[in-house]
Amino acid sequence: ANCTYTTHSIKLITMTMPSTARFLNRLAVRSLPSLAAAHQSLAASSSFILPANTRASIPSFAIPPMTSPLPGAATSCTARMFSAAPNANAEHEGNNVAHAMEMLSKANAVCFDVDSTVILEEGIDVLADTLGKGPEVAAWTAKAMDGNIKFEDALAARLEIIKPSKSDIASCLEKHPLQLSPGVAKLVEVLQKRGTDVFLVSGGFRLMIEPVAKHLGVSVENIYANTILFDENGDYTGFDSNEPTSADQGKPKALRTIKAKYGYETMIMVGDGATDMQAMPPADALIGFGGVVTREVVKEKACWFVKDFEAMIDIVENNQ
Repeated sequence: ANCTYTTHSIKLITMTMPSTARFLNRLAVRSLPSLAAAHQSLAASSSFILPANTRASIPSFAIPPMTSPLPGAATSCTARMFSAAPNANAEHEGNNVAHAMEMLSKANAVCFDVDSTVILEEGIDVLADTLGKGPEVAAWTAKAMDGNIKFEDALAARLEIIKPSKSDIASCLEKHPLQLSPGVAKLVEVLQKRGTDVFLVSGGFRLMIEPVAKHLGVSVENIYANTILFDENGDYTGFDSNEPTSADQGKPKALRTIKAKYGYETMIMVGDGATDMQAMPPADALIGFGGVVTREVVKEKACWFVKDFEAMIDIVENNQ
């Protein structure tokens, strides 16, 4: 028996009935209402039509491999599925969701911002707070992340306020270990299992990011971040302005360096801030992350805007 999904069908995919049902169920529990409805219909009938106003935006690359049908089940069903358009539906926000999903499905490298993306805080704000300068520094951070000031100006101003010594940073990390965002460790794991290289590209500080990289199993060579300079006593003297991420437009510069060095064909940038949205090109897609803080500039510019990493994990796992 054939079962046909109809919306604005543009791609023909053949799947087994059990495979289809299981996949729709997995995505339904990821809080995709239209897919929950589709799964219920599939369970009740071998043929169903999604409502005209429902767009089940699942590109073909997100469909898992065919599996053998259960005894007594139909051997296959022909599913005509809507592939996400640039104007994504309510379940998937962004300017070009299908493109971002497709790029993620075959990415050779994924570059993550760190603060408010890989971790739940802004590292410099945590450091400032331990030194009694939290509110003053946080105000500068917000301006930089919203794109209201050049990043290099905000970086210099914040460091001038706190002037952290090497021992200040060590004490901060000991008292307040940086917390990973839920799901990011799993996402990094499945990317690496697939053979996709992971980079941490951040306007934060290398000394604070290295423990995070170690926990995630990311090589310190794959960190592109800012270097704080100290004198022989470990006191703050400045920062290395030669680091690409020390200035505005630094992330595209870092990604160009990475792409040229390793020859990647497909590269993704994932982040929460305005500086992350500058990274395409050379990134082939921008995935905005709003799981910690939602920034309107990111929602407006991201190919795909997510608030957790679950859908990304699904796509990677289904394209090993």
